[in-house]
Amino acid sequence: MTQPPYRWPDPDRDYMNGAFIPGGADYPARWQAQAAAFRSALGSRAELEQPYGPAPRQRFDLFLPEAAPRGTLIYVHGGYWHLFDKSLWSHLAAGALGRGFAVAMPGYTLAPEARLAEMTAEIAAACRRVAARIPGPMVVTGHSAGGHLAARMGCADLALPVARVVPISPLTELGPLMATAMNATLRIDEAEAAAESPARRALRPGTTAHVWVGAAERPAFLWHARTLAEVWDCPWTATPDRHHFDVIEALENPASALCETLFQGL
Repeated sequence: MTQPPYRWPDPDRDYMNGAFIPGGADYPARWQAQAAAFRSALGSRAELEQPYGPAPRQRFDLFLPEAAPRGTLIYVHGGYWHLFDKSLWSHLAAGALGRGFAVAMPGYTLAPEARLAEMTAEIAAACRRVAARIPGPMVVTGHSAGGHLAARMGCADLALPVARVVPISPLTELGPLMATAMNATLRIDEAEAAAESPARRALRPGTTAHVWVGAAERPAFLWHARTLAEVWDCPWTATPDRHHFDVIEALENPASALCETLFQGL
């Protein structure tokens, strides 16, 4: 594993996850294979490419438990808002399915085609569409940039039927991202940072929250997690020995502490 040379300050280094994770480059292919095998094994209980809007990526995959769902978990994928798609993460539905919840994994239009505010609106539309399909409480989670979008679903400026949000390794304050090279793609400006940073928004009354992060993540991600937890006055958990790429593996296990946290109080 070759890490980038140290410079300070270096905003890009702060958000380089793979460079600090042994075998980091191998994870996407592994996720893709696990997700495809999971969908195949689930058979007719995997309802793929369900539309929630007219754009090509405005689709969600719906995974159903064996009995009538107790409610729904929505999982929003990461990739710094410009990488990946919903098809890599299907296997992460296993834990919630084992607890009797349906799982919806929405896609969304990526940067530079869409701005972050548009992505927020798309995920909100997906939440409304899924709520119309599956009765019961809705929990929204997501990882990294998806954690940002999951946190936005808990913000008071949005009227949504969301009972609980559990952002995982979320990006919660967008100001620092403006100094990174990837902002040439994201195009975050001062106005969008103010409007779309969950850490600058109140938690919606009636919606509960818990922020999750790996204790072995880059310091910037620990800062983002703690910052949101302080602003929202909600619990946060730093899972020992977990980094940015393996912290989400607990979603596969119905008995994991993360799955317990997702549905706490429901």
